[in-house]
Amino acid sequence: MKKVALIPARYGATRFPGKLMAKLGGKSVILRTYESTVNTGVFDEVMVVCDSEIIYNEIVNNGGKAVMSKKEHECGTDRIAEAIEDRTDVDIVVNVQGDEPFTQKEPLEKLLKVFEGEEGKQVQVASLMQVLKDPQSIEDPNYVKVAVDKKFNALFFSRSVIPYPRDKNVQSIYYEHIGIYAFRRQTLMDFTKMPVSPLEAAEKIECLRYLENGISMKMVVTEYMGVEIDTPEDLLKAEKLL
Repeated sequence: MKKVALIPARYGATRFPGKLMAKLGGKSVILRTYESTVNTGVFDEVMVVCDSEIIYNEIVNNGGKAVMSKKEHECGTDRIAEAIEDRTDVDIVVNVQGDEPFTQKEPLEKLLKVFEGEEGKQVQVASLMQVLKDPQSIEDPNYVKVAVDKKFNALFFSRSVIPYPRDKNVQSIYYEHIGIYAFRRQTLMDFTKMPVSPLEAAEKIECLRYLENGISMKMVVTEYMGVEIDTPEDLLKAEKLL
C-alpha cells in the first residue's frame, strides 16, 4: 500500500493567529511538524497542504514538499481531499495536524497497521486515542472523549463526559480522541461529499459525520503525542520538551 501523510496548514487561527509560523526552538511549528513526520520513516510521501504563501515558502525553502489549496475549506479534511483528488496511486492517507510538532513514529505505525491483513481490509478510517485520567480534563469540553466497543470501533464522540459515571462503584475508562486520522483514499473523497450531519453540527466534531453515515471508525490506543499548539501557553510548554 502507498501511504501518504498530508498536513493541512491554515495560517489563520482563532485562538492563536499565525501559530504555525511561531518559533519553537528556532524553527517554526509547521516546519517542526513536517520534519518530525518525515523522520518517522513510515510514509512514502509527506506534504503540507496550505492556504498561505508564507507557510508554502517556509516548507519549500527548507527542502520540504508543499502545495497550495485552491479553495477555502471548512476543515482540514476537505483541504487534504482536494490535494489528493487526482492521486489515484495513493492507498492510505494520514491527516497529521499542523500544530503537532512532536509527531512520533510508534503511534503512526500502530495506526497504519490496522489496515493490514484480512481484517484490515474492512477498515475504512482509523484514528488515535489515549487514556484520560485527570478528572478536570475529563470534564473539560475542549477534550473530545470517545466511547468504543469491544473491538475498539468508535461508538460515539462527545465533548461531554462519556460514559457518565452514574454508578460511582464502576471503574470506567475515559479515552481522549487525538485528531490524527488515517483514511482509505476513496473514503476520504466520499467524506467531503457528505453534508454536515446533525450530531457533528451540535458537537463540532467532524468525525461524527462518519458514524452518522454508518461508517465504522477503528480507534487505536496510544501514548500522548506531545503538545498540540493551540495557545501561546502551549508554545511555552512545548519549549520545555525540546
